[in-house]
Amino acid sequence: MQDVEAEARLFSQRALVAMLLVMLAFGVIIINMYHLQVESYQVYQTRSEGNRIKVVPLAPNRGLITDRNGILLAENRPVFSLELVPEQVEDMTATLAELASLISISEEQQQSFLKEVRQQRRFNSIALKEQLNDEEVAIIAVNQHRFPGVTVEARLSRHYPFGNLFTHALGYIGRINTNDLKRLEDNDQLANYAATRDIGKIGLERYYETELHGTMGYQEVEVNNRGRLIRVLRSVPAQSGKNIQLNLDVGLQLTAQQILLEKRGAIVAMDPRDGAVLAFYSNPSYDPNLFVHGISSSNYNELLNSPDRPLINRVTQGIYPPASTIKPHLALLGLETNTITPSTRIWDPGFFQLPGVEHRYRDWKRWGHGWVDVYSAIVESCDTFFYDMGVKLGIDRISDYMQKLGFGEKSGIDILEESNTNMPSRGWKRARHNQPWYHGDTVAVSIGQGYWTSSPMQLLTTTAVLLNDGLRPTPHMAKTLTNDAGSEQVSTALQPTVNVVNTRNWQVIRDAMLQTVNTPKGTAFNAFRNASYTSGGKTGTAQLVSIAQDAKYDANALDERLRDNAMYVGYAPAENPSIIIAVTVENIGGGGSTAAPIARQMLDYYFSAGVNNDE
Repeated sequence: MQDVEAEARLFSQRALVAMLLVMLAFGVIIINMYHLQVESYQVYQTRSEGNRIKVVPLAPNRGLITDRNGILLAENRPVFSLELVPEQVEDMTATLAELASLISISEEQQQSFLKEVRQQRRFNSIALKEQLNDEEVAIIAVNQHRFPGVTVEARLSRHYPFGNLFTHALGYIGRINTNDLKRLEDNDQLANYAATRDIGKIGLERYYETELHGTMGYQEVEVNNRGRLIRVLRSVPAQSGKNIQLNLDVGLQLTAQQILLEKRGAIVAMDPRDGAVLAFYSNPSYDPNLFVHGISSSNYNELLNSPDRPLINRVTQGIYPPASTIKPHLALLGLETNTITPSTRIWDPGFFQLPGVEHRYRDWKRWGHGWVDVYSAIVESCDTFFYDMGVKLGIDRISDYMQKLGFGEKSGIDILEESNTNMPSRGWKRARHNQPWYHGDTVAVSIGQGYWTSSPMQLLTTTAVLLNDGLRPTPHMAKTLTNDAGSEQVSTALQPTVNVVNTRNWQVIRDAMLQTVNTPKGTAFNAFRNASYTSGGKTGTAQLVSIAQDAKYDANALDERLRDNAMYVGYAPAENPSIIIAVTVENIGGGGSTAAPIARQMLDYYFSAGVNNDE
């Protein structure tokens, strides 16, 4: 028989268990809802807002660069670029192939893009081709619906309107690479470059990168579930970089370029009173605009493998024997140590011999200069006088004093591309060649040859010491840095070098350099004949290969690149110099016949055009 009571109890028990399970489930749900909506409200609201609101970094406008007269040397121009977001492109290979069928995209551009894709974050927009023309923009716009993740963006791009005229001074900007990222990270500046693609690579563009770049801004934007922009919620504008006005003068720079033409060399001019660099030209040069959007391999290899070495900045990286241009510096040391006096005279038969040595060290004038004192030795560039004085001084005193003047040290100019030069010493030769120092080494150094090397920039600053009674200027191309907050002047402080016992010695050296230009026997007299201003200077002819003792120098018998370098350093007006100039021309012969006339043309323009640093 059916047990109704037992069945009723079983049903009641099951119903109770089911109800408890349902209540337990509802309890779990309520607890989870409380956790989600009360305890974790802030966390999930933030995550929700993160899906709806995005922070978009804004790149600042790069600061402009002008010459001393306000002429633009580096500007920002609008350009269109074809860009892809890798994360949004399903088939990168097929997409690139289809795009290349629509517009011209070289294989090199594609490979460069793919390399950058591997280096960058996949959700960053990466440029495939820059500087699109109007037709290419129109073609992409019509077909854009076929390419998710592909856009045409309008951006500001760096442009150098004077092409190769200021390359070695300004430098250029280029795409940020892994080395740049590492440097930015080390300097704690990486966050400020979240929206920036380019960075200064060399020259002033790199040296003043922090000032030129500016400060990144950002926008908080609301997007839909497809990532499309709905509205801008908040915006913090980027702060543009500082504009830089240089001391460089376009007219002087153009004059230097027109004078050198196909010659290899360097011309640099500076105000000796404060170190303001007025001209800075290295020849040959190259167009920096090639590097802004990524230079092709063929163009880069052409520059890299050129025997004329256009990538070398000859003003600061050109390493040359200073030759006779350093004779005034050595004469100052001779006077200071009483090795010579203004009235000291020696007989020059056309050669010099060390005691007990048969070898003759020749003077450039084979028959000699006769009786010479310190004035005529500088004016006529008598080698024998300096051979004799140099041996009496000894390399220890020469090396120590010349280093104090600035030889063997970097000039401190506001670019990073400056090579180390060499002021030799006993210790240097022992460390470098594991050899002792010989008297013959001192003889060579005494006329700026042998192991002694300098750059045109270094020669300029050390000669300025002779004009400033021992104070050395720090050369600088930048004059002022300006933004909305105001202008900042670049420091023009002079640095003390040597302590001169007899201050009259400064004037002895300057008088001799004045006579070099203004007396008929002076090696620079013909170059400056009938000039409308007074000037002083010193010529130099740097020998690159040794000539046998009984042989005569024959340029035609030598390989063109082994011929002498022509050098000159000079200043004007002689009574109160406002400009000092150094000229180096490679493999072309004498300083008096080649380099000094170039300096004359530069100074003629300087005074005729009214270029000065007194405004």
